[in-house]
Amino acid sequence: MGACTGDLSALDPAGPYAGSIADLWWIMLIGGILIFAIVILLFMLVLFRPGFGRALTAERWMTLGGLILPLPVLLVLIIYGLAKGEYLLGAWQHEPVIARVEAHASMWNWEFRYPENALSGSSAVLHIPAGGVVEVSVTSADVIHSFWIPRLAGKIDAIPGHTTRLRIKADVPGRYGGICAEYCGTGHAAMRFVVEAHAPDVYRERIEDMTNATAEAAQ
Repeated sequence: MGACTGDLSALDPAGPYAGSIADLWWIMLIGGILIFAIVILLFMLVLFRPGFGRALTAERWMTLGGLILPLPVLLVLIIYGLAKGEYLLGAWQHEPVIARVEAHASMWNWEFRYPENALSGSSAVLHIPAGGVVEVSVTSADVIHSFWIPRLAGKIDAIPGHTTRLRIKADVPGRYGGICAEYCGTGHAAMRFVVEAHAPDVYRERIEDMTNATAEAAQ
């Protein structure tokens, strides 16, 4: 139970996208418990009520218990899961994107860039505005990595020569942990980063500060 909360827990969501994933997890858990409970109930009836079920042949038991019994639960889970997947891809929500960032993976570090100002960038710390949708463009310089902020969204692969996109949203300002979720070599365990969600005005100030610092360093 202690693992259900914390900086890297997908069951402690801090935004709607991570919330959808947590909801799906709980629904699947309930569905699994329901099927398990029905199976245990049938087992107990067979065990304590001699003669129960003898009217059915072994083939009928296999058909009814192995196919028909779990089918309604599995069908509901599939439909619900597909609907959540479409929502996570942005197909079923029309909230505007208020910021775009780029995440560049390499052994074993994350570099973040902010297209709204080409001079701004950060290493191992991703700055985003809170309260709005942020689109992250993810790429890799070497091998396949995986970009994951458990409390804000699902994971997506960082693939060399290809750009994948993920939408994240933090409901409130705060700090959220991120990791590479794909084994990528000996330094994989340390390939972590931090997401700092700021109020929109603070976010703009932070981008300006990084831009000025980069310009001064280049002089």
